[in-house]
Amino acid sequence: MHTSALIQYLQGLAENNNKAWFVMNKPSYDILREEFVALVAEVIKGIAKFDPLIAGVDAKKALFRINRDMRFSKDKSPYKTTFSAAISNGDKKGSVPMYYFHIDAKGTLLIAGGCYLPEKEVLAAIRAGIAAEPKELSKLIRNKKLMAGFGGLDKSDALARPPKGYAPDTPMIEYIKLKNFIAVTEVDLNQRMPKSLSTEIVKTFSDLHPLIVWLRSCLKSKGANENSN
Repeated sequence: MHTSALIQYLQGLAENNNKAWFVMNKPSYDILREEFVALVAEVIKGIAKFDPLIAGVDAKKALFRINRDMRFSKDKSPYKTTFSAAISNGDKKGSVPMYYFHIDAKGTLLIAGGCYLPEKEVLAAIRAGIAAEPKELSKLIRNKKLMAGFGGLDKSDALARPPKGYAPDTPMIEYIKLKNFIAVTEVDLNQRMPKSLSTEIVKTFSDLHPLIVWLRSCLKSKGANENSN
C-alpha cells in the first residue's frame, strides 16, 4: 500500500479530528482503507503458512472501525488516528489469542500479539496454566526469536500482589500477576520503510507465534472460551 500517503492522511486527521475534515477527505480515506484491507489480506495469507488456524480469516472483519467509542471517554475526538487490525480465529475482544498491528499518525508500525485485556475466565485459565506447567512458560520466555524481536512478555501492567488463590512463592508468580499476556514491538517507518510491509509484519508475527501457541494450550486445557478446537 502507499504507506507514506496513509501516514500523511493520519497526520491530517490528528490535526483536524472533526467530522467536517473527515467528510471532506472521505475519498482519500476510502482508497487508503481498501489498500489497508489488501495489506491485511496479505498478512493473513502469510500467517496461515505457519498458523493454519488463521487461514480463511476475513480481512475486512479483522479491521477496527476508525470511529471512536466516546461514551465513556473524556476525549471526544470522533476518530482514531490509526489504521489497525486484529487477526484471530475468533473475535477481537480478548477471548482468544490474536495477532495485532497498526500504523499511527506518527509513522509508527506497532506489531503485537497475545491476549490483551482478556475476559475474567480467560485470564484465570492462563494463570492456572502457568501454575500447572511453569516449565512451559519458562521455555517460552527463553525463546530466542521472541526475546530478540519483542524482549519477551510485556510486564508493564501487573498486579502489585499475587491474585487471589496464589501464594507469593508460586513458581512464575511474577507472570501470574500479569493482567495482559502480550508482546509488543515497534518500527519507526519514518526511519526505516520496509521494502514489503506485509513481509515485515508476517516475519515479526512468525517470531510471536510461540506465544500464541502457548496461550491456546492454556485455554484449551482449562476449557476456556477458545474457538480454536
